[in-house]
Amino acid sequence: MEFALAGIRDIATRAGASIATVSRVINGSGYVSPSMRARIETVITEMQFRPNAGAASMRRGKSRMVGVLLPALDVKFFGILAHVIEQALFARGYHAFICCSSESPDREAEYIAAMLAQRVDGVIIASVTSDTVTAARLTAAGVPIVAVDRAIAGAVTVKADHYAGGRLMAGHLLGLGHRSIAVTGAPEHSTPVTERLAGVRDALAAAGLEPVAVRLGDEHGFEACRDLAAGMLDDGVEADAVIGLTDLAAIGAIHALHERGVAVPQDVSVIGFDDMPMARYVIPQLTTVAQPIREIGALAVEQIVRLMTGEPLSEEQPPALSVIERGTTARRPA
Repeated sequence: MEFALAGIRDIATRAGASIATVSRVINGSGYVSPSMRARIETVITEMQFRPNAGAASMRRGKSRMVGVLLPALDVKFFGILAHVIEQALFARGYHAFICCSSESPDREAEYIAAMLAQRVDGVIIASVTSDTVTAARLTAAGVPIVAVDRAIAGAVTVKADHYAGGRLMAGHLLGLGHRSIAVTGAPEHSTPVTERLAGVRDALAAAGLEPVAVRLGDEHGFEACRDLAAGMLDDGVEADAVIGLTDLAAIGAIHALHERGVAVPQDVSVIGFDDMPMARYVIPQLTTVAQPIREIGALAVEQIVRLMTGEPLSEEQPPALSVIERGTTARRPA
């Protein structure tokens, strides 16, 4: 990797590290202690250091490999996204290096180092955090990055408008006359989840309301989502509608309601978000906000290829979100 020597010297001086240590961080090679790596990456961000990407490319050649780092692969949304991205990259002559961070910042950092060691030409990432450290680490190494589903400051981002999706969910229920609306979802640290919740809160506030309860959990699995909703019901929360911030959260709520003899949608309406295949497998079928997953994956590939080849970025945007009304929502009983 080539970079301006004065720049790397400045970074080393400010971080209190050797030039060799800074070089290992920039190139993603060799061991650097976590504390020292964090200090150097902070300095890189503050100094807005950029290597000579053209010289770096000539030096290392092209691997025709693109890193794909997602927070989960056993969640259907990310499974579909990974499949779409891999297929689209392969069709363009690239191979996908697919990794799973398991919603762990430390694991994400390790995979970033592995991708740099493999000399990937670009990275598509749904980052665990929205800070600039991840983007700085990649751009400092001359590797283009596209953020998908979750925005990263300073990076090209392809995602749905999760805030607007939250407003759509609340608006659908308000239009059916519901006024006592509870919200459940996971994982609570997920940026899309928090953005959807913000949209729900604002839509309800515009109607002079607020959620009767909000329960967020750490684990996004069926049992965890069911137990989250069950705990809310067992605490005496009275709601005429439940918003699941994901389809899985909504389906968990349906099961919790059914186990307590509450009929959906006769007694309580339930709406989800994503429009996963599972939304059509429950009885009644789940009303949900459809997210254009395949279009998001295809556009992310389009943008990363343009960045890697130096072409102008596409101005295309993912299709707008829409409510798919099925059998789990109904007008509020008089």
